Amino acid sequence: MKGLLGSLATAMGGDTGIPTGCQAVKDFDLARYLGLWHEIARLDHSFERGLNRVTAHYAMRDDGGVAVTNRGFNPKDQQWDEAEGKAFFEEDAHTGRFRVSFFGPFYAGYNILWLDENYEHAIVAGPNHGFLWLLARSSSITPEMYKHMLEMARGNGFNTDALIRVSHDMSEA
Repeated sequence: MKGLLGSLATAMGGDTGIPTGCQAVKDFDLARYLGLWHEIARLDHSFERGLNRVTAHYAMRDDGGVAVTNRGFNPKDQQWDEAEGKAFFEEDAHTGRFRVSFFGPFYAGYNILWLDENYEHAIVAGPNHGFLWLLARSSSITPEMYKHMLEMARGNGFNTDALIRVSHDMSEA
C-alpha cells in the first residue's frame, strides 16, 4: 500500500494530541458521524499528494472502535489508493477526539474541531496546526459554507491560505 494515509501516524510523529488552543467538539454522537465523508480541502502532505476524489468511511468495529477506510484516486497512476485503519476514542465517547492507526501500534491524533448540527460538515485536525481537513457528506459544498469553514479554521490558528481544494470531478480520471 503506497500513498494514502499509509504513513499518517509516522508523519504526525505518533502524536495523539490536539493543536494548541483548539478544542474538540463536545456532545459528540458517533452514530451520527459514521458513514461516508468527502474531503473538500486539506493541508498538503506527502501521504495524500496528488490524490483527488478522496473519501473517508467510518463504521463500527466489534471491539467498540471505529473502522476507517480512506480512499483517493491518483490520476497520474490511474488507480485508487486505499488505506484501512482503526480509531478509538482518546477521551470519552462524547468528545470528538480519537487516536487512529493505519498500521501496527502507531497512532496519530484525529480531532473533530467543528461539526454542523446536522453532521453534514466537519473540520478535522491532526495533533498540530500542520494537519487539517475540511469534510462534507457531499462531494461539493456551497461557497458560503466553505467560507464559514475557512473562517472557523483560521480562527483556530490554521493557515487556510495553504489549503488545497480537492477535486471530485469524475472527468479528471
